[in-house]
This record gives sequence, C-alpha cells and structure tokens, in this order.
Amino acid sequence: MDDDLEKFKAILLTHPTGVGTNFTIIHSEQACKIVKARMACRALRDRSLRVIYAYTEKNDGFYFIELYFKGEQVNETRSLIKGFLGQFSK
Repeated sequence: MDDDLEKFKAILLTHPTGVGTNFTIIHSEQACKIVKARMACRALRDRSLRVIYAYTEKNDGFYFIELYFKGEQVNETRSLIKGFLGQFSK
C-alpha cells in the first residue's frame, strides 16, 4: 500500500486537485479545497480506496483527512471534514 500511496502523491504534485473522474472537489473555498479521490490499491487486488484530502494553495500543502474502503464505508465522514475545516480556519 505504501507504493500505491506514493504514486498517488506523485499525481498530486502535478495536479493538486486531481485530474479525471477519479477526483471530485467536495468543498471549495479560497483558503483550501477538500477533494475526494479514488486510489487503486494492489493489496486489495486493484480495488479502490477513497482518499479525502485538503489542498491549500497558499503553501502548496496537502492534509490527508481520511482513507477508507468503499466496501466497508459508504461515504466520507463529514464530521472529520468539518473538524478539519474548523481547525484550519483558526
């Protein structure tokens, strides 16, 4: 899984909010964008994990908020996103 995550990070370096249909911006404000993405995982026989992360343009920073398997969890945990945004805006 480490290799899969490194490949995912390499994509983010060139396309911070992703490219294609595997990336969806679920929250956007001037300070940061929250993105939901699909990441292939070889350990799961190339099935996808969901990655929720924030991208801040000001410092080109990435903050990983949540990682989950779609088969075990239907949607992202909104309280985690809300908590992150609350801390970020302080």
